[in-house]
Amino acid sequence: MRWQAELARLCVDPIFLRGGEPRGDGRPVVLVPGFGGGDWTLQHLAFWLGRSGYDAARCNFIVNAGCAEKALARVERRVIECSERSGRRVAVLGHSRGGYLARAAAARMPDRVSHVVALGAGLSRQLDVSAPALAAVALARAVHRNGGCLTEQCGCGVTAAYTCPFPADVRLTSIYTRGDGMVRWESCLADYADNVEVTGSHVGLAWNRKCYRAIAAALAQPERLREGSSKLESDSASRS
Repeated sequence: MRWQAELARLCVDPIFLRGGEPRGDGRPVVLVPGFGGGDWTLQHLAFWLGRSGYDAARCNFIVNAGCAEKALARVERRVIECSERSGRRVAVLGHSRGGYLARAAAARMPDRVSHVVALGAGLSRQLDVSAPALAAVALARAVHRNGGCLTEQCGCGVTAAYTCPFPADVRLTSIYTRGDGMVRWESCLADYADNVEVTGSHVGLAWNRKCYRAIAAALAQPERLREGSSKLESDSASRS
């Protein structure tokens, strides 16, 4: 229940009231909720991103608790839509399970994704979580009754995308807290990511004022050149 205090502190913090710094450049940011959550869990973040100069886009999740392959397909459709509408690569920000879906989407579509920000997401193991979280996953697995679905042995494309080498031309920032309580914080660390530690709870990362400051810094990082692209192309995209 710590998230309630984190939400209260966020709502009176200048970063939420005025927007983040540095200001955004209008880049679309696709938001992916955590396991068992829906778009509503990221509504404060979406509002703040809009106020900070970004174009926040939701994926229309009511409850993100089903088949990971179907969930990733939903995220990818939104990424393609936002990329084609804006004419540029987009950022994907995911909380918990949404973070590893964001990582998988970037691995499969590096030509459309420039930045990934993962909040409390296991990057070394999908299910390196506490006993209550494992119990919730087991319940969802029993409801779906789909073989290895919602396990680390699932043979779907999500597992392959999640475990493959991460593309060098996509920036990945992993924001984590040692007081997580749900995901084991050590699994949030990756040598190919910018690992940023904040204090707070797992659920509260969606409303954590320190997390918002880290998100603003992560999204402001310049886009990395894609293989075969020119500096002129990159500079033109950053000005658009």
